[in-house]
Amino acid sequence: MTGGKRAGDRAKATFRPALLLIAAGATASVVAWGYLVIAAIDFGATGRHDGKTSAWVLMGVASLGAMLCLFLTFMLAIRLSRALGMSHHHEPRPKRDPATPKGGKRAAR
Repeated sequence: MTGGKRAGDRAKATFRPALLLIAAGATASVVAWGYLVIAAIDFGATGRHDGKTSAWVLMGVASLGAMLCLFLTFMLAIRLSRALGMSHHHEPRPKRDPATPKGGKRAAR
């Protein structure tokens, strides 16, 4: 370990099963998204060449499923990044006290 004024104690990495579960869920949703995109393309091609209405319906369902899987992937990725400390929750700006005058220093002159 090196010394110096910025050298500090490092936290030991511990195994956290919740992070593994989130990562596995994100991976599974990406794989499902890829499968549904390929299925939607295939159903669209079938509907275009054969003119089957059922193929168009299945293409729409597969497209909707792919959008939901991608949304789930993004949500899980955000949750994983917050759990790892890579990002943090948004803190809303504090509300202005109604007793203070509007406009700041310049308006107070």
